[in-house]
Amino acid sequence: MAPLFMSGRIVDLILGFTVLELLFLYAYRRRTGHGAAPGDIFLNLLSGICLMLALRCALTGAWWGWIGLCLFGSLLAHLGDLWRRWQ
Repeated sequence: MAPLFMSGRIVDLILGFTVLELLFLYAYRRRTGHGAAPGDIFLNLLSGICLMLALRCALTGAWWGWIGLCLFGSLLAHLGDLWRRWQ
């Protein structure tokens, strides 16, 4: 189990599940007309994806600048999500 974490592959698995979640929610909304609109959840998921990428960078010993860039991307997506919700 340790190599899964040390290599950052655990984050890859979680990212894969996140993409599947987005596809499921999109298909569910399209089929039933219920649930969140894809635009409403995209920025929220993007913020989480950026945080997971920052974690992957940290786990694999990447340059600190990549970690900061991922965290900044998460901040921008989060602020965009908040702005969209307050409209």
